[in-house]
Amino acid sequence: MNRSLTSNASILVASDNKSDADVVQRLLSTDYPNTITTTDSDQASADFDQHRPEVLVLVFKELEKSQRYYLGLYREDCAVQLQPHRTIVLCGKDEVRQAYKLCREGIFDDYTLFWPMTIDSSRLPMSVCLALRELASLRVSSPTAADFAAQVRRLATLEKMLTDQLAQGDNRIEAIGQAVTHATNHAASALENFSQRLIQGNLEDIVAVNSADKLQRELGQLKRDAIEAPLHTLTRSVNPLKQWTNEFREANNTHLESLRTLNSLANTIQPSLLIVDDDEFQHKIINSILKEESYNLMFAAKGSEVFNIVRNSRPDLILMDIMLPDINGVEIVKQIKAVSRLAKIPIIMITGESKKNFIMASLEAGARDIIVKPFVRDILLEKIKYSLDNP
Repeated sequence: MNRSLTSNASILVASDNKSDADVVQRLLSTDYPNTITTTDSDQASADFDQHRPEVLVLVFKELEKSQRYYLGLYREDCAVQLQPHRTIVLCGKDEVRQAYKLCREGIFDDYTLFWPMTIDSSRLPMSVCLALRELASLRVSSPTAADFAAQVRRLATLEKMLTDQLAQGDNRIEAIGQAVTHATNHAASALENFSQRLIQGNLEDIVAVNSADKLQRELGQLKRDAIEAPLHTLTRSVNPLKQWTNEFREANNTHLESLRTLNSLANTIQPSLLIVDDDEFQHKIINSILKEESYNLMFAAKGSEVFNIVRNSRPDLILMDIMLPDINGVEIVKQIKAVSRLAKIPIIMITGESKKNFIMASLEAGARDIIVKPFVRDILLEKIKYSLDNP
């Protein structure tokens, strides 16, 4: 990882004991000079807003205090919910198992045994390094595998387009050849008819023919020079075009084969969908509709769960209910769209309300589309596919 990124990283050490906070700050400041401490719980939200840390280190001698501090911060401050950061909790030897459990449940991201102090003084800086490395992978500049897959699927239509266009070209070249042949035959027939009329004396009141043989030879030469030779030249001029289309088709076969391989790989990548609804029955309905599709489904029942998910990952599409128990779905859309890393995620509102004010508020907040419950299966699938293919 780029060392300049780690040296500029903002690390916030939160504690209720200044001595402990100072010890941790000294431990981290060599590798992370931008390490700040905060020991005033009343200033927790303000300190987080001011420093916008990438890593929050909780230094409380009881896990319960760390948990209470972080959950309180999470409830009070929207910045905590959407600011990409990782949380490392320090614990004593008697609380290691509990710390592990809390990390598994997603309350914290990592833990470090800190009391009593051990000889492994690099353990905490290493945990910070790993946290920063994980955050770096979520930067907006790093497109997801699903982003690439969506573009490859769009490129897959290129093969059909090229095949169709080449087929049209072949048809037009063939039409030109047929037109040339028809024109040659028509002109030759007209000239032959004219020559026969002359030779047979049908036009003696216009032209007197002294030698039918000489006239026939001259008319034959005229046919060859004025009709057959130019039309033969025109016919030959089409041949390079036929050759070019054949060579173009052969030259592109290798590239098209690579495109087919890419498309096959793209089809193995499952776009991730986040479904947000406080009704578990709706989760089951959506799951039953989408279970046969190639989607990785995540579910959330309230706003805080949404923020926790998008803080740690980036879903490819969000289906968002409007009425949630803790925060309005429209407000969640606004907050997601305000974060550059998340702003391009397409969001489809799912609601039982079809009132104009709900629809307008959702669209103004940045939602891509609206689906009114109860769901029509084909419409839901079509809207999801369109949004994923056109992010």
